[in-house]
Amino acid sequence: MDLTLIERRQFSGGMKGKNLRYLNEQSADTRMTRTGFLLLEHFSLPAFTQALDTIITANLLRAELFASRTFGLSEAEVISDLGLVIRPDARIDLAALQELDLLVVCGGYRTELKATDELIGLLRAAAERGVSLAGLWNGAWFLGRAGLLDGYRCAIHPEHRPALTEIAKSTQVSSEPYVIDRDRLTASSPSGAFHMALDWIKGLHGKALVEGIEDILAFEESRYRRIKPDENICVSAPLREVVKLMDANLEEPLELEQLAVYAGRSRRQLERLFKEQLGTTPQRYYLELRITEARRLLQHTELSQVEVLVACGFVSPSHFSKCYSSYFGYRPSKEKRLVK
Repeated sequence: MDLTLIERRQFSGGMKGKNLRYLNEQSADTRMTRTGFLLLEHFSLPAFTQALDTIITANLLRAELFASRTFGLSEAEVISDLGLVIRPDARIDLAALQELDLLVVCGGYRTELKATDELIGLLRAAAERGVSLAGLWNGAWFLGRAGLLDGYRCAIHPEHRPALTEIAKSTQVSSEPYVIDRDRLTASSPSGAFHMALDWIKGLHGKALVEGIEDILAFEESRYRRIKPDENICVSAPLREVVKLMDANLEEPLELEQLAVYAGRSRRQLERLFKEQLGTTPQRYYLELRITEARRLLQHTELSQVEVLVACGFVSPSHFSKCYSSYFGYRPSKEKRLVK
């Protein structure tokens, strides 16, 4: 069989993020976004690494989307809240600002709320140059001290909310874990930093990339169990039930009429729901569920190719190979095994 003649398929919206890292798709916006992390004394290492790890993972999925550097107020080493010593890449200055799209001020629980005139001047200069500004933990306080949160909503660790409210009268201080308000990004905790970074990346490159990042950073749990397909898709309750039925019946796929009966809908209603909410047909979505699970099994188990195709409801090796190649660009026999 000449697989070069098979038309290459693309995954539909509901399954795209789950397969993004395998397809290595390129973003329509190929411009690199340059991010700088300003590490203040006793900065929160977990908040910093959550944000940085998210950016690095995005680059694993789509190469060279982001560049990142660390900065200090001087050329000296900086001590994190966990006592680990970090040597920043460079000292922050006006020249460095010209190379940035986003500057993240990394604070921490014990970071002193004291801003030098030089730091305030640099933050204001960054804003004037159109650099987006972010603050982690109590980093928002430094933005507020520079007058750069006037008219903005922001998030800050609860311990430091009164201090920020005192110096930034026209700033709306939120109790949310993170806030993105136009070109200001703030997070009050490590978890907030993670979700802030995800939301920021989503705004730049779309939902599918973010789903791919979440899939990887979920402690690679796909090595041990399949991540349910309805976890990351926003659909109505009736359609969610149909997706669950599909997911529970991969080895012996149900006919569309059976799915309709079990879901209490007509065939035409199901087709309309899939078209409106997932932009595809029920049959295609079912196939994508099965081919995605087949990929996981080939990568993360010791099952043979025949065992995998049977487990995922394919009728023959040739049909399986054709479907697999049409989505991933190569035969299932060429799949990389990741089991140790």
